[in-house]
Amino acid sequence: MPRLRHHPRTLRSVSAALLTALAALAALLTATAPAQADTTICEQFGSTVVQGRYVVQNNRWGTSATQCVTATDSGFRVAQADGSVPTDGAPKSYPSVFNGCHYTNCSPGTALPARISGVSSAPSSISYSYVDNAVYNASYDIWLDPTPRTDGVNRTEIMIWFNRVGPIQPIGSQVGTASVGGRTWEVWSGGNGTNDVLSFVAPSAISSWSFDVMDFVRATVARGMAGSDWYLTSVQAGFEPWQNGAGLAVNSFSSTVNTGGSQNPGDPNGPGDPGTPAACTVSYATNVWPGGFTANVTVTNNGSAPVDGWRLAFTLPSGQSVVHAWNASVSPSSGAVTATGPADSARIAAGGSQSFGFQGSYSGSFAQPDAFQLNGTACRTA
Repeated sequence: MPRLRHHPRTLRSVSAALLTALAALAALLTATAPAQADTTICEQFGSTVVQGRYVVQNNRWGTSATQCVTATDSGFRVAQADGSVPTDGAPKSYPSVFNGCHYTNCSPGTALPARISGVSSAPSSISYSYVDNAVYNASYDIWLDPTPRTDGVNRTEIMIWFNRVGPIQPIGSQVGTASVGGRTWEVWSGGNGTNDVLSFVAPSAISSWSFDVMDFVRATVARGMAGSDWYLTSVQAGFEPWQNGAGLAVNSFSSTVNTGGSQNPGDPNGPGDPGTPAACTVSYATNVWPGGFTANVTVTNNGSAPVDGWRLAFTLPSGQSVVHAWNASVSPSSGAVTATGPADSARIAAGGSQSFGFQGSYSGSFAQPDAFQLNGTACRTA
């Protein structure tokens, strides 16, 4: 750097230029900085929170080889996956992101466990990235138990295989095919010695999908592998690798549990009267033109306590993406997104509301999100 002469006019002009440059640099850093720094986890059962409401877990339970996952703003990727195990046995791990409770580790603000008969819908969205130089499945797990347990192994595990690479197959044997959620699946049934497993296997890879978890739960109840008075305890999306696996990623994940379905009379553990007011209400007003739209969103806190650090989670329909937002930050730009209130408007008072908006683009037919979560709590739509 050149040495400055101590001349008042020179110092003033240099100072002004320097301040301008620093301000521009600060603005650039603010505009490009990620909402959350990536976090790498190599501990065997290490975990961290993403999106303020889901848990990313390393969960290296079947091998002593090193495995590391990097949690991102919206999901995770497998950073290192050493070693291999025989493909005719169990996988070496299950790195995943989940909503609910797993061995006493519960995601923030989760509505789970929830009695199945009291869940009206459980919309979820997932986007995967795959690799070729590994043996693995991309598995979405749904756990059910007769009790609202938050620890240990549940009675029944539902596995949705979005993809499988290599000579691997689900537990048990194939018992037929079924149409669930508008797709056709191979259906496998069996047990692993500690719990029953019902697997729905896609005939070809699915990289992203938005669906209702309850479609699979009800199909499982219909097969007699769970009861409507059982509990949904967690939903998890990740991978089971047998060999390698570095580069596998859950790009985005969302999970909402909406209560208000039927329940057994007198059930003290149910969700209560379906007419009970929701804790929050979302108004989603749009102006749509060919290829583009604006959305003006108002979030109302119907509770008796303020909501601090508010975050509204929802899933944009396929083909939609956010171009620009105001009065909130919205990330990522598509799929399962989260709107986060700015520092000066981060609280929603009891009975109060906050509004934000964004401009977006879309392809195909236009649709609105079908569910919203305020800090992990399902909201009613106005």
